[in-house]
Amino acid sequence: MRTDQLISTFVEYYEERGHRRITGSTLLPPPGDSVLFTTSGMHPLTPYLEGRPHPLGERLVNVQRCLRTTDLDEVGDATHLTVFEMLGTWSLGDYEGPLSLDWGYGLLTEGLGIDPGLLHATAFAGDDRTGPDTASVEVWQRLGVPVELTVEDNWWSNGPVGPCGPDSEFFLWSGDGPPRSTPTRDDRWVEVWNHVTMTHRRLDDGSLVPLPQRNVDTGLGLERLASLLQGRSSVFECDVFEPWRRLVPTLWTLDEPSLRLVCDHLRSVIVLLGDGVRPANTGQGYVLRRLLRRVLTVLRRDDPSRGIDGLPDELIRHTLDHFRQDVRPSEVRRTLIDEEQRFGRLLERGRGVLARPRFRGPLAEEDFHYLHDTHGLPRELITSLRQE
Repeated sequence: MRTDQLISTFVEYYEERGHRRITGSTLLPPPGDSVLFTTSGMHPLTPYLEGRPHPLGERLVNVQRCLRTTDLDEVGDATHLTVFEMLGTWSLGDYEGPLSLDWGYGLLTEGLGIDPGLLHATAFAGDDRTGPDTASVEVWQRLGVPVELTVEDNWWSNGPVGPCGPDSEFFLWSGDGPPRSTPTRDDRWVEVWNHVTMTHRRLDDGSLVPLPQRNVDTGLGLERLASLLQGRSSVFECDVFEPWRRLVPTLWTLDEPSLRLVCDHLRSVIVLLGDGVRPANTGQGYVLRRLLRRVLTVLRRDDPSRGIDGLPDELIRHTLDHFRQDVRPSEVRRTLIDEEQRFGRLLERGRGVLARPRFRGPLAEEDFHYLHDTHGLPRELITSLRQE
């Protein structure tokens, strides 16, 4: 099942159950928001989760593109991406968690044809402030799905204060042979879908008070589930990366981790540019710049002459079309080349700075801070230059 088919199956399934599809936002949160980027499907819906009536009703479904910088060091493994799409459903004070789990199980097993024997669940075990999520456990027991109870892994919060509550997660077995062990003990269990019941609000002092409106928020990683349904070993092998896997190796010879990082980061930079972000030394623009420079650092590690000027237009167009972004590929390419040239000038300056006697021996932590704050040299670039 291709990702476009997965999206349509998901949306239609929930529309048949009274949900209205809402348009996903860009990666840029509203002005005044404290975060740099949209990190989850629920982020743009925060006012409605707080109690404001939504114009389309109490049952919603959407597809939201997201960007997370917290996972950058994990990009390159089988499941993490910088920019990804999240399939989401919401109950704004309507139904509660057990019905959401029932529907989720039905979509996975009947709508998508997943063998129920390949599913595992987790649920909240309870702690000294609130009891266990017995309602979810009862659903799993009725459905015959094994369930593991945890504390930290199954309590969701949207920051130090605000709505929070227990979550129950679907895991899909990705290993060879019959399923074994549990999700916390075997990473071949891949988390694909999280169902959160927002039951409480955490106050400034850490205490919990019940919410007058109990919501359900679910999030399902599109690329992660697509790769599993397509029998692939990583998200980088699902169909949305097909042109990248086909064309990038013709440009540069890279090992698998480097290939994944280059594909992920270049694709993410294109999406950021498509949403209106431009390179800068701070904020959203710095994230874009950092991603591109990580790509250039990897490319030049083995061959200093490597550059991105030969990036095929097909990859730029494919990414912009997939995310429905109305930006000319030529504009994207021009920005990429400008940034590459700026990076080249930074390299020359960095080599000169690192040639100074002060930086010829082992570098202390304060050296890294000084080089970054004074000369704009990030740690990974310093390490790369010292290995030349």
